[in-house]
Amino acid sequence: MVVNFNPALIAPEIFQFVLILALFALSVVPGQGRRAATWVPVAAAVGIVLSILSFSANGMLFSSVYKVDGLSQFFKVVIAVGFFVTTLNAARQPTLAEDRRADYFLFLALSSWGLMILASTVELFSVYLALELSSYSLYTVITLRAKDKRAAEAGIKYIVFGAAATALALFGLSYILAAQHTTYIAELAGRPWSFAEAPLAAIGLTLFLGGMFYKLALFPFHFWCPDVYQGASNETATFAATLPKLGAVVILVRLATLLTPGVEILTILAWLAAISMTLGNLCALAQKDVKRMLGFSSVAHAGYVVVGLVAGTPEGLAAASFYALAYVSMNLLAFWVVSRVASDGRNLELDDLNGLYRRAPVLAFALAVGAFALVGLPPTVGFIGKLFLITAAWNHGYNWLVVTLAVNSAFAIYYYLSLVRHAYTEDTVPEGRSAPDVSAFSLVGAGVLSAVVLVLGMMPGSVFEFAVAAGRGLFK
Repeated sequence: MVVNFNPALIAPEIFQFVLILALFALSVVPGQGRRAATWVPVAAAVGIVLSILSFSANGMLFSSVYKVDGLSQFFKVVIAVGFFVTTLNAARQPTLAEDRRADYFLFLALSSWGLMILASTVELFSVYLALELSSYSLYTVITLRAKDKRAAEAGIKYIVFGAAATALALFGLSYILAAQHTTYIAELAGRPWSFAEAPLAAIGLTLFLGGMFYKLALFPFHFWCPDVYQGASNETATFAATLPKLGAVVILVRLATLLTPGVEILTILAWLAAISMTLGNLCALAQKDVKRMLGFSSVAHAGYVVVGLVAGTPEGLAAASFYALAYVSMNLLAFWVVSRVASDGRNLELDDLNGLYRRAPVLAFALAVGAFALVGLPPTVGFIGKLFLITAAWNHGYNWLVVTLAVNSAFAIYYYLSLVRHAYTEDTVPEGRSAPDVSAFSLVGAGVLSAVVLVLGMMPGSVFEFAVAAGRGLFK
């Protein structure tokens, strides 16, 4: 077997691995763990620069198992940015013991590394291994919330559901291998996937996709999501709610190229998307815990992403990729505000937002921007992301799904804007709650993330055009 290796093509992955080694060395030295919070965000910022410099890299490595292309580099940049923001957010995590900080950042870095690898893997066994690498770290960090039983419960639920989804994916992979005799996505692209022509392969691919649905929190693999968000610390929930979704989307985008329009698997995906967005939004309507609300919200957004996948066109895959970027930016903003308002690490209830416009006007504005974006109102990235999805999917056999998306966006207005209503129109502030963090660190972070959400919404052209080019590259 020939192993073709060019380090220049995988500079972001190599840097992330070096960061992991440094954190591991720091974690085994007693009393040094607390120092991780000061330099890890700086190292993560260097990772962003490397990812951007590697943006145009292109090539195949490791006997065509690992593909560096426009799609992988697009997602690696987003993962690097997300890792930077989540580490910066976690630098002031109040519910984490000081001697656990190096371990905490180590696992976050390891999970991000797995997601970077996942973005480039184009062989199903490698996809499976990268998926597990990115997941195992989260099994640990979700439980790291000092003296809170909900964190232990959340960790157990995440492990149990993760094990079930993993077993399902591996079982499906065995069916694909038995039916198609290859696990390379490029070779699978020329094979039949209908239940009439290749029933074993179709069943196998459907089961394998279940592993991605679990990471994406798509119905019926969504049950863990609101419980894990609610039980984990605010900073850990920020990571779990954003970066793992990117890994799921990039693999779903690659696998979507196997399916021709009208094939049964796409119809199954469309129905799961419709149920997911409807169930997620309806359940979110009844929530008072902000993180739990955002958990059900992510179930709905998983359904939105799939709308682009079922279109089966380069524009549809580009729309799904762009919406993944939009989703991550919107949620990083929303969870940043949650983490800064709950400066003592508690879970926020809606009433905790009362009068926020007086106590922390910048955070209140950032919350409004995040809520408007999650609803899909202009001029935010949420609006333009949904517009791309609707445009790409219309007249490709799933118009009913596009209508379902539009109706669900109307449902979502109520509970997203209730965040703004509490922040701007309710004045009764609950007693005995810690004051919001209004330091320069808090306000600058909120301002920058708000600007990203607005700028991407008003000037999405270059980013979306690159996503379209990457999508077209998958069909060559």
